[in-house]
Amino acid sequence: MQTQFAPDGWKYAILTFVAGVLASIITPLAAVFGIIFSTSILAFYRDPDRQIAPIGVASPADGTVSVVRDEGGQLRIGVYMSATNVHVNRAPLTGRVNEITHRPGAYKLAFSKESENNEQLQIDFEDYSVILIAGWFARRIHPYIEEGDRISKGDRIGHISFGSRADVILPPRFTEEDLAVEVGDTVYAGQTMLAFDPDEEECE
Repeated sequence: MQTQFAPDGWKYAILTFVAGVLASIITPLAAVFGIIFSTSILAFYRDPDRQIAPIGVASPADGTVSVVRDEGGQLRIGVYMSATNVHVNRAPLTGRVNEITHRPGAYKLAFSKESENNEQLQIDFEDYSVILIAGWFARRIHPYIEEGDRISKGDRIGHISFGSRADVILPPRFTEEDLAVEVGDTVYAGQTMLAFDPDEEECE
């Protein structure tokens, strides 16, 4: 199966490789480091296909659940992405994109409480939101969608270069009893269910 990469992955990898080759004129080790860095960059930008969670709310990111709390009557679940995680983000639920808001900010460590003051891209759907938060090194948030787009659960909605965080603010109908994860759990974008959907249970 062919390996997919997020946009810009090949560009950054090639630039790093070329820089290493040019620097090898000064020292042969530069070419070795260029290959290592190029391979690492492609690893950061990998974009594997996923088996989407058939029910409930899908995780917006690969990583570790770092936040679970009530926020204004709605549950917020945050997923911290380390440098080794896949950085392509996916839609937790089906919905229409109502608004996309970019907010500049600081560049604190993505797993810290202060990271909520970092640069952010908030994607508001009809009754829930996904917030992509840049980390101290990840200063580029790349959305794949536009306002008015209709998105299915598990669709790719963007990526953040290198380490970062992705949060989902669930619709008001969700309560703590619906949660399927807790802080410290490992999750995978589109594949891991974060919470059971009470509306789906009512339809059974």
